[in-house]
Amino acid sequence: MKTNRYIVALAGIMLHLMIGSVYAWSVFTGPIAKQTGWTESSVAGAFSIAIFFLGMSAAFMGRIVEVAGPRLTGTISSILYSLGIILTGYSIHIHSLVLLYIAYGVIGGLGLGSGYVTPVSTIIKWFPDKRGLATGLAIMGFGFAAMLTGPVAQNLMSTVGLERTFYILGTFYFVVMIISAQFIRRPDSSNEEVTLEKKGVRITVGPELTANQAVKTKSFSLLWLMFFINITCGIGLVSAASPMAQEMTGMSAATAAVMVGIVGLFNGFGRLVWATLSDFIGRPITFSAIFIVNVVMLSVILAFSNPLIFVIALCLVLSCYGAGFSVIPAYLGDVFGTKELGAIHGYILTAWAAAGIVGPLLLSFTHQVLHSYSVTLIVFIVIDLLALISSFWIQRGFIKLGKLTDK
Repeated sequence: MKTNRYIVALAGIMLHLMIGSVYAWSVFTGPIAKQTGWTESSVAGAFSIAIFFLGMSAAFMGRIVEVAGPRLTGTISSILYSLGIILTGYSIHIHSLVLLYIAYGVIGGLGLGSGYVTPVSTIIKWFPDKRGLATGLAIMGFGFAAMLTGPVAQNLMSTVGLERTFYILGTFYFVVMIISAQFIRRPDSSNEEVTLEKKGVRITVGPELTANQAVKTKSFSLLWLMFFINITCGIGLVSAASPMAQEMTGMSAATAAVMVGIVGLFNGFGRLVWATLSDFIGRPITFSAIFIVNVVMLSVILAFSNPLIFVIALCLVLSCYGAGFSVIPAYLGDVFGTKELGAIHGYILTAWAAAGIVGPLLLSFTHQVLHSYSVTLIVFIVIDLLALISSFWIQRGFIKLGKLTDK
């Protein structure tokens, strides 16, 4: 049975590796705008809509995972996401911005939401002794996707054209996702009991609250706020990584595309490294460290225009961005238990829905009006400081020894 849990984890990684291609959207923004005549901000709007529907659908699909199982939600995801990608190509063919929003934003976003929640709570149940590692594995693939999709998409666009690129990618995503979904299943109780009985393993067990009980607590509200701020800053930078690098450091478009891939590598590894670290130093301290790194690195980006420094700082910020996604499910499990973790995780992903709108639009709007990214970076630094204070507040007043202390 020990081998089986790693097969489940691998299937979850593959599923997330496909849907995580959403992070490479900035690679498509310029070519789509050039071919259709739409503004780049209009094309970027499809990304925001997709993230919004990801977060909102995750809240519902998290419940479905608990009731009907991850195979069903994984299958739904494979159909919706691949369909959305294929229809995106068609929307470009007929020059329909509305269809682009429906295809990539709504349909693709629903596929993202159902696919995102499919493996997370399931894999945590396979690894009750290593919650941080489990969530890092489950979500790592989502961050790695840009590293692969960016260069592959560039090559496809130059050889087969923009529209066919989406047809090919959509078909490939469907095949990989539908197969992966069949291997993602929940363990029976004996699997969890055997793992928990390992000698020398100390498990932090929450009070086993239901999802409806958890969302009414102060701890949930603070975790939601911290998650929202981390995503707002990170996703804003993800959505404009390529044009920002070109403007602030003078990078060429080709170099910036490579940078997007490198950033994706740190986004992916950050999920695994930070989440695994949280098993040793605890989730509250890990979150505080994430926001400290964010503040320092955003200040570096603001102060220096050197390409190498820019890339290093952005990579560290994006590792923290990815870390938030992998640490938060384990944090929720520590605080509220794993009884309805899939549903609780789905509810907190509504913060992603809100941040997916706020982050990219805030960055693109201020740049369009002020022709500079500096103001937005300053705003990001300020709200990261707010999140840091919230993380200290949770440590001091709301969570003690892994148990809920809300009054």
